[in-house]
Amino acid sequence: MAGWMASDTLRAKLPVYDGTMWIGPRGGKKVLNDASLLSETPIHKHIVLKQNPEAGLIAAIRKELVEARSEGRPINVGAARHSMGGQAIPRDGTAITFDNGTVQVDKQAQSYRAHAGARWSQVIATLDPVGLSPMVMQSNNDFGVAATFCVNAHGWPVPKGPMGATVKSLRMVLPDGDLVTCSPSQNVELFNLAMGGYGLIGVIVDMEVEAAKNTRLVPQFEVFPAEQFAGAFRAAVQDPAVSMAYGRLNVARKTFFTEALLVTYRETADQTDLPAAAGSGWMAHAASRIYRGQLGNEEMKRFRWWNETAVGPTLGGGETTRNSLINEPVVTLDDRNPSRVDILHEYFVGFDQFDGFLAACREVIPASYQEFLNVTLRYVAQDDQSVLSYAKVPRIAAVMSFSQEMSARAEADMARMTQALIDRIVAIGGAYYLPYRPHARLDQLAQTYENASTFSKMKRELDPQLVLRNNLWDNYLERL
Repeated sequence: MAGWMASDTLRAKLPVYDGTMWIGPRGGKKVLNDASLLSETPIHKHIVLKQNPEAGLIAAIRKELVEARSEGRPINVGAARHSMGGQAIPRDGTAITFDNGTVQVDKQAQSYRAHAGARWSQVIATLDPVGLSPMVMQSNNDFGVAATFCVNAHGWPVPKGPMGATVKSLRMVLPDGDLVTCSPSQNVELFNLAMGGYGLIGVIVDMEVEAAKNTRLVPQFEVFPAEQFAGAFRAAVQDPAVSMAYGRLNVARKTFFTEALLVTYRETADQTDLPAAAGSGWMAHAASRIYRGQLGNEEMKRFRWWNETAVGPTLGGGETTRNSLINEPVVTLDDRNPSRVDILHEYFVGFDQFDGFLAACREVIPASYQEFLNVTLRYVAQDDQSVLSYAKVPRIAAVMSFSQEMSARAEADMARMTQALIDRIVAIGGAYYLPYRPHARLDQLAQTYENASTFSKMKRELDPQLVLRNNLWDNYLERL
């Protein structure tokens, strides 16, 4: 964690790449940061690879691996680097950024082949004209396709699981330089290690991924007491007419987590002449200003809830397309306050444990100093593939957003609150997500991810020189 307090200076003075990647000199060294602005890490060098996913890219990757092995340095690859604990940063090593938007569609097979560095915005732009859509992607379109696989992120199509379950095959360069093809039926062990493996298993070159039909959808909004959400959400997930769904909870302190909003999307009768994919436009920008207005303002939090549950269904309740729903950049909600940073948490609980989740959050979060801005509730199907699976059973995913003051007090308080939440949620059979701040204790990771020690053992066998490393490995997995 050393050096994190200097990150607000970096934010003001360093050049920006992609809105989330920060690099610059400090004390005679290059440093790299991520979306948290709290992961300042010294690196040896940073390079950008733009080659198409053919011989040139493979040769460039192999060259860097050879150099890193000979010098005893680590390597890790990133795209947007929107993780928050250095999960795509190799300490004193070579940081590679993939920057190539190559996407090829196979409309008949309803799939696409994407360069590992392709962003979801580029995937949508390629699929939309032929009537297709990503089957599962993250909730924003800025992130890299391979990066999504490496954290095994999920989205809000139902009844789907993590994005990794939609990958038909991939090619990656192993630490020894071998190029392998992996899939659910070929080199399965490697495939399952790489899915949610945070780039520690191999350097992915390209991927073949399932697509879905782009469709015209209409939303339905329902508001009820929070304790009724899990039952209503389960019914929505099991309804074959529902293709997209998410929920929200109210965040004002006096009524914290007492009300729930469920939004479900169903196909309209008319599926002809779909408009080109767009973002949510002025409504998203207006909502972002209200979202930011919640900071230190309980009245605005109550206003936002009223806006989402009463005004929103009227103004935003019209027809849209699947691609337009997911075609939203994270910058829409960008925090422009140089003294604060948005920090995400995510927890996964079974439907029957949702009341316990509510009770834990009601006790732990309002007792902290943190400004809690939002929670979005999504569904994630059971994942039996990834070695580091966070969904051993079907679960509700709670994506939380905090605005954290960039100070020592706030960081210490966030660590304390995080550990308390993890203890409570793991005790009821839930899990926490690994791409965020490294505040969990080692015993909490080992308890949550029961296969973590197996992952570490298999990674050492595959990569005895530990050439593929990042801060997740250094802080946790190396110690198992």
